[in-house]
Amino acid sequence: MTSTLSRPRLRLPGLIGALATVHFVSRAGGFAQTFLVLYLTQDRQLSPATAGAVAAAVGAGTAGSLLLGGWLSDRIGRRHTMLAGFLGTAFALVALGSADTLPAIVASAVGVGLVSELARPAGTASVADLPGARERMRAFGLLFWATNLGFSVSAIMGGVLVRYGYGLLFWLNAAASAGAALVVWLRVPETRPAASGASRRALLPVVLHDRLLITTALIFVAYFSLFFQAFSTLPLAMTADGLPSAMYGTILAVNGVVILIAQPLAVRLLAGRDKYVVLGASMLLVGLGFGLGAVVHGGVGYAGAVLVWTAGEVGIAVMFGAIFADLAPADLRGGYMGIAATTWGVGGALGPLLGTAVLERAGATALWLGCAAVGVALFAVLRAAAPALRVRASVRGGDL
Repeated sequence: MTSTLSRPRLRLPGLIGALATVHFVSRAGGFAQTFLVLYLTQDRQLSPATAGAVAAAVGAGTAGSLLLGGWLSDRIGRRHTMLAGFLGTAFALVALGSADTLPAIVASAVGVGLVSELARPAGTASVADLPGARERMRAFGLLFWATNLGFSVSAIMGGVLVRYGYGLLFWLNAAASAGAALVVWLRVPETRPAASGASRRALLPVVLHDRLLITTALIFVAYFSLFFQAFSTLPLAMTADGLPSAMYGTILAVNGVVILIAQPLAVRLLAGRDKYVVLGASMLLVGLGFGLGAVVHGGVGYAGAVLVWTAGEVGIAVMFGAIFADLAPADLRGGYMGIAATTWGVGGALGPLLGTAVLERAGATALWLGCAAVGVALFAVLRAAAPALRVRASVRGGDL
């Protein structure tokens, strides 16, 4: 099979720089999902459980979006898929911000989910097209760093802008998505490997026979269900403790600032480490970080808890894309990266749904202790799966 097209290979620094810009622009304006639960409970007067269900509807749409984005990036190309995703997101966000009935809110929330993540697997597939495991890991690290720089901007600005009304956040988010599409149009080349239509295999039969991929995906579904408490139950717990909405944005900004400082160092520090030891320890840290919510209540306490799970988040982010890139066949990289990203979407659906249910029925203490237990369980499961993953990674698994 022909490898990545020669012209994009000659422009790798430009490609990664352009993708980093796209990640920053789209995330810096990503106000809507960060403040969605607060918008629904405070502006639309929905109950926490209903708001959690709407957030889960976004997550459910996102799961389909990620799978579709991976499939499209192997069929119509990485670049065209990113353009469709960002432009579609701009229109969908306007619809969600304008919806004023529960059926309209749910329908538009699903719509946002269905298009908002088309670009994610296409972008990661572009990175997976790069030659060399170390080069891919560094590229994934840069994109994660750019994303979190944007996240920090979004968290700080969102906490200020929310004082002028939640509707403004949706319009600005839509504008940011349109801006990301413009960057893709002007600067992102196509990297999809050249192959004849006959040589492109169907994704589903390959995936169904790849038990290691399925196992890895299930581990990350559980992890992201845990991680998404940061965007669903954490703001509710903080407001229940008497903290203002702006404080939630400030606390999340702590997460972004720490990542901006620590992530470039983590890429260098972790480059020679065993991926699976790093992942297991990182998942444990995330669980324990949320578990601290059982004993903290003020802004300083929540900031300290965020520091703990942020340390775990950094370790996972450095290794996440590289794990799935090692598993992916060359002709199905987009599809495999779509499955990888779908674990994030499924976790985004399950996390808010389960978390808000536990919070409402059992209380915050039970929720946070449960998060700690999930972190311990993920550590144990990943440790058990690590030997098989190491064997698969000893050759680029998808080329077996």
